[in-house]
Amino acid sequence: MQNQAEFRSVFLRYLSIVFLIATTTAASADETYTENPGAAGNGDFVIGPDYKIDLDLTDQGNPKGKYFTFSMPLAESKIYRGDDKTLDPHKPVRVARKIFVYIPAAYKDGAQAPILVTLDGPSRLNLVRNALDNLTISPDPARRLPAFIAIAVENGGNDSYGSQRGLEYDTMSDRFARFINDEVLPAVLNDPQIKAVYPHIAFTDNPWGKAIMGCSSGGAAALTVGWFRPDLFRRLITYSGTFVDQQDDDAAEEEEYPLGAWEYHSGKKLIETSKKKPLRIFTHVSEFDNRAQDPAETYHNWVMANQRTAAALKAKDYDYRFVYSKATRHCDGKVFEATLADTLIWTWRGYHAE
Repeated sequence: MQNQAEFRSVFLRYLSIVFLIATTTAASADETYTENPGAAGNGDFVIGPDYKIDLDLTDQGNPKGKYFTFSMPLAESKIYRGDDKTLDPHKPVRVARKIFVYIPAAYKDGAQAPILVTLDGPSRLNLVRNALDNLTISPDPARRLPAFIAIAVENGGNDSYGSQRGLEYDTMSDRFARFINDEVLPAVLNDPQIKAVYPHIAFTDNPWGKAIMGCSSGGAAALTVGWFRPDLFRRLITYSGTFVDQQDDDAAEEEEYPLGAWEYHSGKKLIETSKKKPLRIFTHVSEFDNRAQDPAETYHNWVMANQRTAAALKAKDYDYRFVYSKATRHCDGKVFEATLADTLIWTWRGYHAE
């Protein structure tokens, strides 16, 4: 048995090396693409306690894009079938997940569009739609957004330990990134409703043209997608990120990341101890976010986790933006309404079509 364990350990290290080489090679594919976003908007910010919605996130009567929905049955997935042995049988799994797609009026059929994937769809897609309608045609170049296609992906069901959502969002691996890239994006491009209106729809292959946004465990998933697969996604938006130990205890990844997403900033301190990755990262936490008074040894203080994550990003000289919102709670809608336009503008700063 000892020999088998040793073999498994060596084999896992070998796979890690192979994966690192593969992703590093893939990440170099866009070396001819450069951008100069500058440092405007980088750093730590405190907002509140008074909030109002940004007018750029409201309906200003500008031309509207096209909105589509379709479903992806879990049984047809090769990555998340909903039958993992680690799932709690008492936590229901969706039969199918809904996908919500918004293609802005500024998008021209045939162009290789940048994309924004949002998690727990449709979530804040209403705000993203208004931002696209207003800011893709903004007369102010500093506030203009590229005509990205927004894709809101529903989770697989339920929450936290033993759930399908938890498996997708809280696991420290590239599995969810592969699901989005290999299954969701092709499904969007091949959806009959979408193809009928945009027969030549296409997405950019440039990882700098791909953003992902989530809140809570969805925020942790957004960071994990970019962390493990910067060759696929490089613009990351996390609100009230679950950078705590919420990975399933029976997950295979526990061997390498025993504290789950807490490892990003504490424990292994992955952000500080790893080679800097080509990522642009927005993070946020609320003053009264989940378990804000918990001691560090619980590995479950959201405020502490996000503050430590921001500090690690700063120490490693990442392009990062961290917002601390006073008098707000976990995934507070007031924060999205006040900040999402500026967050999107900062996230996409510097991007240009090749």
